[in-house]
Amino acid sequence: MKRTLIWFRNDLRITDHEALHKASIQQNPTLGVYCFDPRNYTTLEIGFPKTGSFRAQFILESVTHLKQLLQTLGSDLIVVFGKPEEIVPSICAALTIELVTYQKEIAPEEVAIEDALESALLKQHIQTTTYWNSTLMHPEDLPFPIQKLSELFTDFRKKVERETAIRNSLPAPTKLVSINHNLEFEEVTLKMLGLEKPQLSPLAVLDFKGGEAEAQKRLNHYFWDTNHISQYKETRNRMLGESYSSKFSPWLALGCISARSIYHEVKKYEQERVQNDSTYWLVFELLWRDYFKWIAAKHKGQLFQLEGLQKLQIQWREDEHQFMQWRTGNTGYPIIDANMRELLQTGFISNRGRQLVASFLTKNLGINWLWGAQWFESQLIDYDVCSNYGNWNYAAGVGNDARGFRYFNILKQAHDYDANGMYVKHWLPELRLLPDGKVHQPYKMAVNEKLLYDFELGKNYSKPMIDLDLSVKEIEGLYNMALKDRRTKIS
Repeated sequence: MKRTLIWFRNDLRITDHEALHKASIQQNPTLGVYCFDPRNYTTLEIGFPKTGSFRAQFILESVTHLKQLLQTLGSDLIVVFGKPEEIVPSICAALTIELVTYQKEIAPEEVAIEDALESALLKQHIQTTTYWNSTLMHPEDLPFPIQKLSELFTDFRKKVERETAIRNSLPAPTKLVSINHNLEFEEVTLKMLGLEKPQLSPLAVLDFKGGEAEAQKRLNHYFWDTNHISQYKETRNRMLGESYSSKFSPWLALGCISARSIYHEVKKYEQERVQNDSTYWLVFELLWRDYFKWIAAKHKGQLFQLEGLQKLQIQWREDEHQFMQWRTGNTGYPIIDANMRELLQTGFISNRGRQLVASFLTKNLGINWLWGAQWFESQLIDYDVCSNYGNWNYAAGVGNDARGFRYFNILKQAHDYDANGMYVKHWLPELRLLPDGKVHQPYKMAVNEKLLYDFELGKNYSKPMIDLDLSVKEIEGLYNMALKDRRTKIS
């Protein structure tokens, strides 16, 4: 029996948690710790917090719930504001901890913290054990070494679907041996993190709450109470409503639920209800999530460089005014503005919306894609470092996709996925009086037609900040120039 400290990170649950499972079986006296790292709550040079209020609140809720769960098992969770490589060793010294265990992460910032902690604990002669529990597949089960990972998702998917079995989920422990302590730390609040309580918009279609119980509640609702999963493939590209997608991602991002647990719930649903393209497609999306993890593991810090995985040196713009118009939803393009306002007022937008606004920022405005990635990191309650930066690499044309300059036709996408303008009108009240067919281009209506009701362009709604067609051609020129320069250097 070893006195064990579990450092919780993005694994805020007790079900399918390897460290807790082993501690319970081995009857190790066990205590948890979660550190609100001050480096994650700074203000970026660009002018906004690295972690915004909606995401911070969701983390706080998830940590608070985990503490309650551990207390019901006879253990506890120390919650503290501080750097893990400083806090964890101090707790170990105070409580004569013999073993520290934690979930391995992939991204450079997280790995650097792991290394610093390992170094500090080594000096104290404290044993460490790491585990892997953040993906659907265990890295030891992959049919190839990480460095042999294909740069094409389809190749990866086909191979793992044929050759990789998904491990069973681990049950939650029923009891843990406690470590009594009288350590006291100041309660972590949003104010301590330098943030204010976020005000959720009354237009929000779902009020996300952090924690394992809320994750399980959403799972039960989406699968068993409503059967929404059976239509997932048909509805997943919609933008308005609480049921068009699973919306498991916020809880997945913090590990309030594991990908394995969702996978096995899908298999159970397929056995007891129905197996169709939609049930398969949910697993398909879990594979995409895994793929970004493995891509990050393969390419390491390159994923976070401006030139991206393609090492393409595009002349990105850094226009702070235009960036502000984008992130506040004042571009003059309703489908973009509706999505950006939803993000700002709720901390969440649809997958389709994310693709559209990222394409607009990079392929129409030509603005530094890292700015967009950092804004998403700040605002999204489901921020996942690998998926976020992997998707932004892709959107910017510098990711592991070899199909050249690709962009979304913003107006076509608006008509395809919000044909009657319901989503736009939901988030842009100044456009609600417009006829459905005019809502995606209100400026054309205002310029070319005399309105019979009060709608003043420039007062009630922004003028278009750029011309869509001309801007795409200009950015494509910069992209092609970067390609030419790279070929010249290689030759």
